[in-house]
Amino acid sequence: MSEAGFLVDTHVLIWHVIGDYRHSIRHKALIDGQMPLFISSVSVLEFSIKRKFGKLDLPFTMFDDFAEAGVVELPITWHHAKAVEKLPLIHRDPFDRTLIAQAQTEGLTLMTTDPQIRKYDVDVC
Repeated sequence: MSEAGFLVDTHVLIWHVIGDYRHSIRHKALIDGQMPLFISSVSVLEFSIKRKFGKLDLPFTMFDDFAEAGVVELPITWHHAKAVEKLPLIHRDPFDRTLIAQAQTEGLTLMTTDPQIRKYDVDVC
């Protein structure tokens, strides 16, 4: 695991907000802990799209709550976008591919339960 911090996958954020820890008690402990946490702007985009299409019924203010708790926003840079192209086509979801590229580029550990992401050369917890 990276000492730089953790990039939290969108589904882990959602489970944390709704209090569903059956998927990973470890993730809860890490989110509640002292390690630096990052949320990608791609997660906010994915969340917004899912809310718009009625797939999520959670308050958008959850991101404000995370920011107030000290979670760091990770914008998508050109460097991240170019790194997506270099990834093998194991996972076709553009949101997850962006998270993988960001974690690799920034030296972060990606906090996820997605088994497809584990097939990439990226630190995962």
